[in-house]
Amino acid sequence: MNDAPQTPPAAAGDEIVPTLPAADAPTLLVKIFGKDRPGLTAGLFDTLAGYDVDVVDIEQVVTRGRIVLCALVTVPTARGAESDLRVTVHGWAESMKMQAEIISGIGDNRPRGEGRSHVTVLGRPLAPEAVAAIAALITGAGGNIDRIFRLAKYPVTAVEFAVSGAEHTTLRSALALEAAARGVDVAVVPSGLQRRAQRLVVMDVDSTLIQDEVIELFAAHAGCEEQVAEVTAAAMRGELDFEQSLHARVALLAGLDASVVDKVRAEVRLTPGARTLVRTLKRLGYQVGVVSGGFTQVTDDLKERLGLDFAAANTLEVVDGRLTGKVVGPIVDRAGKARLLRAFAQLAGVPLSQTVAIGDGANDLDMLNAAGLGVAFNAKPVVRQAADTAVNVPFLDTVLYLLGITREEIESADEVDGTPTD
Repeated sequence: MNDAPQTPPAAAGDEIVPTLPAADAPTLLVKIFGKDRPGLTAGLFDTLAGYDVDVVDIEQVVTRGRIVLCALVTVPTARGAESDLRVTVHGWAESMKMQAEIISGIGDNRPRGEGRSHVTVLGRPLAPEAVAAIAALITGAGGNIDRIFRLAKYPVTAVEFAVSGAEHTTLRSALALEAAARGVDVAVVPSGLQRRAQRLVVMDVDSTLIQDEVIELFAAHAGCEEQVAEVTAAAMRGELDFEQSLHARVALLAGLDASVVDKVRAEVRLTPGARTLVRTLKRLGYQVGVVSGGFTQVTDDLKERLGLDFAAANTLEVVDGRLTGKVVGPIVDRAGKARLLRAFAQLAGVPLSQTVAIGDGANDLDMLNAAGLGVAFNAKPVVRQAADTAVNVPFLDTVLYLLGITREEIESADEVDGTPTD
């Protein structure tokens, strides 16, 4: 037992105030490393239990079967006990064919600096020069890397840096250009309880949730696919007013039999990882919605198929069983998507700061800027430059890594439910 004076028990109704160990108390950092095997952690602490020490901190990392186990403990107070502890720990480590290092010091870890962030790096592959460049820029921005761990090893390599000492917007700006130059994706989000709070995730549909541009699928049935594709590409680059381009493209569909809707729905291809993304978010209690410059004839079907909470899009007018070449109701354009994000957040009871927006085109920019985290997904250059972060791999579920969710957690949940990961 510790020889320090014991605090008398609190009287009924008294508030119990926790105390911290003295910052200048002598401590020992006990480090064990070698080949991992069952029972090492228990064995080390069984050895330490024979001495008058308190456990201050523990850290353990296993990489490719090699373990590094660190224990920060107070120095035993009995005469000669510290020397005896050192001999005993080294002897135990040798008996386990491990190496031991014991370092004297004062107090706990130094306090983390203000401005704490999570920096997620995605690479396919992740090259060492990219990691070096990101780490150097974090240091250059005044940050300190407190911890690094892997979130996923496929379909991309994803690692997360816990960083302190740098304001997250400053860090984000510093890393954005370097990430693009190195061919990796980097996301910077502030640390804190809000990262674990319930969120609302709202996605664009065409070329984000799905691989297709829905109006081009309709146009293929009308024999005007090439004309529509040219207008669509110009609109997504921000070269044309969206509403005018929408009316011009929809007019080319006039006269199509309404049965084409079922054909288009059958042709829609979900983006790889889309089902996994939505399924995982719903398991976590998140609400998920879509907003689209496309058509409710498709988004309503996607909402039902994927179990989405919200969906909004334009509506093709149908009269006497044929498309008229017009849309009815308010147009969902660039400004409309941002308004819908806010409306969905209000309905969901989620503050705007806890929303995530995902999109690829200029039509998504207002929504991405309004959200707490805007993610440009395989986006046009103008969108990548304006968004908080960009993901340039063809797997939509990689967005989960930006939220701190690991591939192992995703697959474990799928295994429990018997659900194949897409």
